Amino acid sequence: MPSLSTNGEPTPNWQIILIGILALAVTMGVGRFAFTPLMPLMLRDETFGPATGAEWATANYVGYLIGAITASRFSTHPKLGLVLSLLGITATTSAICLVTPSPLSLLFGAGMRLISGIFSAWTLVCASAWCLGELSKKNAAHLGAWIFTGVGIGIVLAGMLAWLGGHQSAKTLWLELGLLALIGTCFVWIGVARARPSATLPVMHSKAGSKTPIKQNNFAIVLCYGTFGYGYIVQATFLPTMARQQISDPMIFGLTWPIFGLAATISVCICAYWLKNWPRRRVWAIAQFAMAMGTFMPIITIEIWALALSAIFVGGTFMVATMAGLQLARELTPVNPMPLLAKMTMAFALGQIAGPLLVRLLGGVNLKGLDAIVFANGLATILLIMTAIWLWRQPIKRNDE
Repeated sequence: MPSLSTNGEPTPNWQIILIGILALAVTMGVGRFAFTPLMPLMLRDETFGPATGAEWATANYVGYLIGAITASRFSTHPKLGLVLSLLGITATTSAICLVTPSPLSLLFGAGMRLISGIFSAWTLVCASAWCLGELSKKNAAHLGAWIFTGVGIGIVLAGMLAWLGGHQSAKTLWLELGLLALIGTCFVWIGVARARPSATLPVMHSKAGSKTPIKQNNFAIVLCYGTFGYGYIVQATFLPTMARQQISDPMIFGLTWPIFGLAATISVCICAYWLKNWPRRRVWAIAQFAMAMGTFMPIITIEIWALALSAIFVGGTFMVATMAGLQLARELTPVNPMPLLAKMTMAFALGQIAGPLLVRLLGGVNLKGLDAIVFANGLATILLIMTAIWLWRQPIKRNDE
């Protein structure tokens, strides 16, 4: 295996972007979200019941929170944190193939999902900090949006694997996903091992009196990012399962997740190419509002067409919101963005824990045909619209442009 050295010529922009794409494809497409298309297949295989599936999802979100809290430990060594976390994701993903329906084995599976969540948060923070930082040093920060296409690409690959292999056992699919993660991890490891730090450009500091408003704005941004975490998570967790309630054929309901990932990829490409000069706050506000439309669709009906539209609205905006939020954090704290990135990721983790937890607490509620998922989506719609309005109405500063 290559060592984490930094010999050679300065790393070209395309290589930094490719490393970021591969890292996020593995950590989010496999480590974070592979459980979403595989959960209905594990229910089909009678590996566990719906309650255990919700517990596994919650365990992953708790792990993501722990990872967000501890990610700042890699602030001076983001490349090391990136490689270690990707190796961890590969191991924990592959280990799920060992799970059986026994209680002890299911507890082991929940533990693997928790640990995978920790590694996922580390990867997102470390990849964002290193890739965006290197591009910023080379006066190419506008190219940073392209690394976030990796999330959608990873979701499409994992979703297509689950869709095309839907008639295989879920255990086999977990092992195949582990192999996919290993391949991506090896490429990232080789890339960061050969990467050389770029020369640091001088940073323009704001005037002394600007510290207080920046702190206040940062708190509000963290709050908006946490709301986004809650807003998208119900769809990201239960969308294929809701589709399975309408159509039992995995070749049909399994398509909702690749659609989700494809929408995420296309939307980030559009923003990276056509909206690269737009203020990040405005891009984020538009994404937050469009996501609200996606969480509203299942409230109207859970017919397959509505779920497909929901996948497009939520899938097409959740990575744009992630991209814009993390880029804004980098702009607000150019010297050391890791603490703010970690706080935002922590708020995001708390938000996404709240989503499935609310569904679980309201599991038995059925008021005039409205179930727990409808109530959770209703709250998400309201919160997303409120934060979208706040983001849009904020004055645009020069470093937001």
